[in-house]
Amino acid sequence: MRGQRLRAARTRAQGVQIVDIEQLAARLAGGFIAPLDDDTLRAAIQAVLPGTPLGELDTIKDLPGMVGAAADTLRKAWRAGIDLQARAGDHARLAAMAALERAVLAQLPPGMLHPPALAAAAQARLAHAPALLGRVDVDGLADLPPCWRPLLLALAAVLPLRWLAGPRPVPAWLDGSAVAVERSAPCAPARSVVSAATAQHEAIEAMRWARALLASGQARPEEIAIAAVTPADYDDHFLALRSDSGLDLHFVHGVTVAASRDGQAAAALADVLLRGLSQARLRRLATLCAGGAGLLGQLPENWTRALPADAPLSSAAAWTRLLDRLGTTGTTDATGATGATEWPEAKALGATLRAVVALLSRGHDGAAEAGEALLGGRALAIWRRALLAGPAAALDVTLAGLKQDDGLEACVCAAWMPASALASAPRRFVRLLGLNSSHWPRGRAEDRLLSEHIVPAAELDPLPVAAADRRDFGIILATTESEVVLSRARRDGEGRLLGRSPLLHGQPDETYLRRNAAPAQACSEGDRLLARPDEFARLPQAEAAQRCWLDWQRTELTPHDGLVRAGHPALAAVLARPQSASSLSRLLRNPLGYLWQYGLGWRAPEDGTERLTLDPPSLGNLVHLTLDLALQALEAQGTQGTQGTEEGGLAAASPQRIAAAVQAAAAEAARQWEAGEAVPPALIWRRTLEDVRAISTTALAASQGRLPAARAFGEVPFGGMAPKTGSAVPWDHQASVEIPGTGLRIRGYIDRLDISGDGRRALVLDYKTGAVPDTGSEGKEKPFVLNGGKELQRCLYAFAVRALLGDGVEISAALLYPRDGVELVLDDPQGTLDTVVASLRAARDALLGGATVIGIDSGSDYDDLGFALPANAKAGYLRRKLAAATARLGDAARIWEAA
Repeated sequence: MRGQRLRAARTRAQGVQIVDIEQLAARLAGGFIAPLDDDTLRAAIQAVLPGTPLGELDTIKDLPGMVGAAADTLRKAWRAGIDLQARAGDHARLAAMAALERAVLAQLPPGMLHPPALAAAAQARLAHAPALLGRVDVDGLADLPPCWRPLLLALAAVLPLRWLAGPRPVPAWLDGSAVAVERSAPCAPARSVVSAATAQHEAIEAMRWARALLASGQARPEEIAIAAVTPADYDDHFLALRSDSGLDLHFVHGVTVAASRDGQAAAALADVLLRGLSQARLRRLATLCAGGAGLLGQLPENWTRALPADAPLSSAAAWTRLLDRLGTTGTTDATGATGATEWPEAKALGATLRAVVALLSRGHDGAAEAGEALLGGRALAIWRRALLAGPAAALDVTLAGLKQDDGLEACVCAAWMPASALASAPRRFVRLLGLNSSHWPRGRAEDRLLSEHIVPAAELDPLPVAAADRRDFGIILATTESEVVLSRARRDGEGRLLGRSPLLHGQPDETYLRRNAAPAQACSEGDRLLARPDEFARLPQAEAAQRCWLDWQRTELTPHDGLVRAGHPALAAVLARPQSASSLSRLLRNPLGYLWQYGLGWRAPEDGTERLTLDPPSLGNLVHLTLDLALQALEAQGTQGTQGTEEGGLAAASPQRIAAAVQAAAAEAARQWEAGEAVPPALIWRRTLEDVRAISTTALAASQGRLPAARAFGEVPFGGMAPKTGSAVPWDHQASVEIPGTGLRIRGYIDRLDISGDGRRALVLDYKTGAVPDTGSEGKEKPFVLNGGKELQRCLYAFAVRALLGDGVEISAALLYPRDGVELVLDDPQGTLDTVVASLRAARDALLGGATVIGIDSGSDYDDLGFALPANAKAGYLRRKLAAATARLGDAARIWEAA
């Protein structure tokens, strides 16, 4: 109708009103009468369904899709002129639909009438029709539903009424009536038939065709139409192509709400309510609602800085613990503990987040309240429509089916539309898609609630869908002036062959469109370059990609393998930073990964999902936290119990005291962990805590009595690291620790440090929660020292302790494996340090020399950045390049073979 209104405006047709049949009937009915719209009908059905007895339909009325099915069935019955109340006794299903109809009509606003009542009200005022309406022309219609036919025939008796059929078929019920039928000869457009590879290829070819028409000047945008009987099969393709090509392609039937930011906000809220709270889901929802009128719109842009990045926060309890720990006043807590993070911009956001979490934790039962509180504007309107269209438990399905206007004007744009719309609003240039068997025409389908044996399909739907598809196809051919292209797909999305539509019989011979053929007119820049590889190959980006690919196939090292210019400032900068044992191990065994992680800041993406069990690094962190808390408690008890002496700490603790301290520490560690980290299901979590307690008890008891009157320290910072707790530190933790002869500074936390009462001996322990590496043969353990550069903690921590406590202290360093009861003592700390120093010096020189290449650990199972290497790197790339990389690293690679 918008096109007809534009034409009337251009011809200055004063006094002409363009309306549909329902609007005409409402005007004739008078007063404030309005036709029943779909949204009001669905809202009424949803309101009355729970309380209306529907007999055998009671078992399905709460299922997703029931509201839509009931609305479709009622519309069909009303349009077909079926009196459900009169036929309620014919069948139990008809009685149920009659009961639903009564409840729905009682629920409608005053003045809003369904089609049969509206037609009857209009016929009652036929005497006013000449003055109200004047001459009436029916244009663009091939038929009218039975409920409106008596009204139209009655109008023809009291005023001039023309049926402008054009080349369309004239319905038989107009024969012998007073309606003046005006016909015209059918058009004779140029016809062609093409076959594309798939539905996506069909869409691409359609956009190329439209672009060619516009570029050649043959057509204006408003003269071009692309249509199919089921446009939903192609909507996603055309949405992507419209964005890529820059063409204004109007979706006559609307676009899915999820294609807009407002629709995405509603979908994000549904995702949280239906699938549960998580940090990732709440972050996404907050981002889409930023700046809006809801609660989330009150949060500042950087509010997420206060959240632990890796914590899933997948329950309301986890959020509550986190908010309790962070506080709600915008300041740290009274103790000054480092765990109390300050809110950004000093705003008290805890109360807002608590309210948000309380709403979201209710799930879909609180969908209405959550939408009103969190959404605003169009997003809230979409949310309300979704709640009207189906139950809250099916919001994701409902939102996926909702449509909205795309904001483009059909009168000045090329159009993508259903074939039925094109049949009533023809255009000069038309391309019809999906002309495959069983696709066009479609097969007959029974009504979902009134089956064939209850009401014959010919009565409920006088024009079956298959007949309507054939009629629309004929009308489109007859009303298109210049060109019609008939298109079909040869295969479906799964590669199955598709047959031809019977409508293609008698049409011109089919043109086979190759998917990789160069089009005469590309629809976008990407399409042009993809179809013309010679042109793409001349681009700098393509040349660089080609050189990279060829370099990867060579055995020698190239800049595409990590070689950079010597003395690059980025390399010097990353080496000048304080290092950890882990970073230095990566420098020795994977220089390229070292640069990626510590120089470029790359990190493997975190999925944020709740794991069934803790992964090994997480379990190790939990054990270390428990050991630190237990050690603090034991040392504090010993100090208090011996009036200032240090003899009563861990060194003198009984097994019962150790067990009690571990029990309390594990409970506190679990509380802290639950506040900000992933927690497995309850049963597995309890078993995990039991394992943590057993490991911790063994670890604390393993080294008792090693040093006389020893005092034990846990998680001891050095090299500038801040203490994790308020416990005592045996040295200046801000003091710099440099590895001699390398120019590298180190820092970190020592898991356990015992210092004898006289201060002349020290024991460094590094806890390992995994199993002892198998470095021997025939299943026998073989003690290792550096393990190819994987194990640097003992040596580096021993050096750090000597540097901070002085050369007069005798240092012993060991790895402790509590699970296996194994303690691996470093026999020759100085000799091992000399080996490490030489290797680190060589690795530093190689890196500064530009050798940021792969190492022995590149692409291994534990290389979390292995995805950045060429695809299937183990099978090809690493085998080709490792020998050259080893030679380029020189002395730095020798440590790979060290025991």
